Amino acid sequence: MNKMIESMLAAGPLVTDGAWGTELQRRGLGIGECPDAWNLSHPDKVHEVAAAYVAAGSDVILTNTFGANRLMLGRHGLADQLAQINTSGVQISREAAGARARVFASMGPTGVMLLMGDVSREEVEAAFAEQAETIAAAGADAVVIESMSDPDEARLAIRAVRAAGLPVVACLVFDSGAQRDQTMMGTTPEQAAEWLTAEGADCVGANCGNGIDRFVPICRRLHAATNVPIWIKANAGLPKMVDGQACYSQKPDEFAAHVPALLEAGASFIGGCCGTTPEFIAAIKQKMAETRA
Repeated sequence: MNKMIESMLAAGPLVTDGAWGTELQRRGLGIGECPDAWNLSHPDKVHEVAAAYVAAGSDVILTNTFGANRLMLGRHGLADQLAQINTSGVQISREAAGARARVFASMGPTGVMLLMGDVSREEVEAAFAEQAETIAAAGADAVVIESMSDPDEARLAIRAVRAAGLPVVACLVFDSGAQRDQTMMGTTPEQAAEWLTAEGADCVGANCGNGIDRFVPICRRLHAATNVPIWIKANAGLPKMVDGQACYSQKPDEFAAHVPALLEAGASFIGGCCGTTPEFIAAIKQKMAETRA
């Protein structure tokens, strides 16, 4: 296990943060607008999100850099601002975290399918390397590779982060198959844990795609297939579309009720993904304290 992560977990499992995209939408981010660009245009709003999670009890917060790779930013005509966007994203979260939380920078997919051949593996790896190097230079403690459906793309991202010298958490989305326990590419939790660990991930996990009840068996299967810590960030249930926006009806206490089962299943880091708020994180923090008491 990575020494920093081992030290962090010495006293037991930790609480991460919740959603960023839906929180920025609550603060005015428009549908189709580039969230990462808000690091430059609305840094105060981004800071609000980060600070709210720290205040709620997050031991780890992420950064508003999920789509800040060259291929994703290029869709918005912002590729030339990659360094500024990523650097600002890390700095905003670092300022909000202070000495109270670690900052794990977020890296999401490139938005292209390797199997389609639209871009080469070398181009994808270079895009991840550029982002990872910028994040490392900005002072992030680690990187979380999130929302990956293709394990091959996740592997390229892991290599880029390791080359940049940072610890890396690698997460896939398990939302396909009859039991919604496979990735879009058909990868099982067992395969994911084996492949991502072999590639050098310091922590593996799952995020997005399902409500927290479905994450318990996925967590158990990941934990049984690897010796590295498990990272879990579930959605606040399944959304309903209202006026073009995804709305989540699950309540924080309903979400947190699954924390004991996740801990029993082997989770080391627990937080929330789409639809979760600082109130969810506070509820997780309280339930975790009660479970460990």
